[in-house]
Amino acid sequence: MSSPAIHTAPLVRIAKRDGIALWKSCLIRLAAVFLALVLSGLFIYSLTKLNPVDVYKAMYDGAFGTSRRTWITVREVMTLLCIAIGLAPAFKMRFWNIGAEGQVLIGGIVTAGMMIHLGNTMSTPLLLLVMGVASLAAGAVWGLIPALFKARWNTNETLFTLMLNYVAIQLTSYCVSLWENPYGSNVVGQINQQTRSGWFPELFGISCGLNVLLVLVLTVGMYIYLRYSKQGYEIAVLGESVNTARYAGIKPSKVIIRTMILSGAICGLAGFIAVAGADHTISVDTAGGRGFTAIIVAWIAKFNTFVMLLISLLLVFLQQGAIEIATQFGLNDFAANVITGIILFCIIGSEFFINYRLIPRSGKEAKGA
Repeated sequence: MSSPAIHTAPLVRIAKRDGIALWKSCLIRLAAVFLALVLSGLFIYSLTKLNPVDVYKAMYDGAFGTSRRTWITVREVMTLLCIAIGLAPAFKMRFWNIGAEGQVLIGGIVTAGMMIHLGNTMSTPLLLLVMGVASLAAGAVWGLIPALFKARWNTNETLFTLMLNYVAIQLTSYCVSLWENPYGSNVVGQINQQTRSGWFPELFGISCGLNVLLVLVLTVGMYIYLRYSKQGYEIAVLGESVNTARYAGIKPSKVIIRTMILSGAICGLAGFIAVAGADHTISVDTAGGRGFTAIIVAWIAKFNTFVMLLISLLLVFLQQGAIEIATQFGLNDFAANVITGIILFCIIGSEFFINYRLIPRSGKEAKGA
């Protein structure tokens, strides 16, 4: 006669949290940052025998060491945050818009074209207004294309939006070849460098003041839109369940199209800010991978635009700091990127402990086993 099977209770059980206090979630994230700094310090010391504190100081200097570096950091934060704000409604709806890179480039192409061809025909305030509206429209159209296919034929939006990135890159390459200056250089160069027509003017004595103002208005506006508007409620319901949305009288196709128009438009506006308010040129690197980085920003922040501001600041700080330590200590970009990766891994991993709790096996469970 066979003996009965013995079931051993696991040492640790994982259970999903019903909720967590804000102070606890903040404490977990701070612990993750501290752990990341410790692990990065061990990596730095084992690789270079340098004092990790000196390396962290260099990272700070790279982002905020001078007033010029500070405003470059602020400008980069605003561009990244703008793209993340654009992605927030789409991702909250569970529409995986991987096409922010292309939407930014399309907005940048329209902006650069108008700066080149209309720069001498109208005043800068009017030109900025026209370029802003045009970049919104261009981005909206680029976002509308995958939305229509998703709503009508249920296509895979991840692949569709990703492929549109490559289309936008090729369009940008074509426009660069049309507008290259000087001829044969394969670069556009700074547009209207002498007249600065179409460039963002200083605001409150700050070169990137208008960048900050526009993006902060979007930050507040999107927070209110997602949290308190009827459209924001429909986005949340559709993101939870398509069947529940239909039962509540919500038309999924209508919400998908409307939301992607909004998402694409804001990403297009980010292209306007990048070209008219920062680079003053257009190239295939105008988006600079920020369309993908913004996905991390939106997801970690759980689509709260105010939290996105902090996450954007952290990521740009890491990027600018990595450049500085690579220069100051002779580390290559790969080593600097490893440090960034360790910090990001710990921060993203902390979300597990915010959403789930670990329950150790009790004495009774051990005896019962």
